[in-house]
Amino acid sequence: MAGRGRPRTFDRAAALRDAMTVFWEHGYDGAAMADLTRAMGINSPSLYAAFGSKEELFREAVALYEQTEGAAAMAALTAGPTARAAIVGALRANAVAYTEPDNPRGCMIVLAATTYTDRSQAVRDHLAERRRGMEGLFRARVERGIAEGDVPAGADAAGVAAFYNAVMQGMSVQARDGASRATLVAVAERADAAWDVVTG
Repeated sequence: MAGRGRPRTFDRAAALRDAMTVFWEHGYDGAAMADLTRAMGINSPSLYAAFGSKEELFREAVALYEQTEGAAAMAALTAGPTARAAIVGALRANAVAYTEPDNPRGCMIVLAATTYTDRSQAVRDHLAERRRGMEGLFRARVERGIAEGDVPAGADAAGVAAFYNAVMQGMSVQARDGASRATLVAVAERADAAWDVVTG
């Protein structure tokens, strides 16, 4: 017979994925502890025992999001033979990812803490760092393109990266507002068409 008070076992990985979905849908501040524990199938003491705090749970959820939902865009960015193909490929991959019917729409990292309170400033700063990190990857890919000759030598790598990162973040907001996959793919195609102007 099980001892009284023994905590119920649970699948930590599955619970984390469920928490990720709640944060993705409701944002950090909007995700109440009751929402999280209900989705994860555990009580508050078990949540704190397994993850430490709501903020630590959120940070793990962000890492999981990057490893799973963000994987296709990162693969496209890595595999593209030119800077243009890599960056536009990431936009196209996100047009699909942001509109998957079984997931919340848009990008968790873009949307989960665009508003914040004093209590959640650390979360806002963490996500801002992740968003700047993506822009940094775009910039590095443009700089590589300059070095390899597929981007004009005089191109402003920082400016190009900022532009395409802004397009990507805007696509996330449009997805949350209900834009279709076809609409977002068309945005990615127009961003591709703009490449020569943006890098010129």
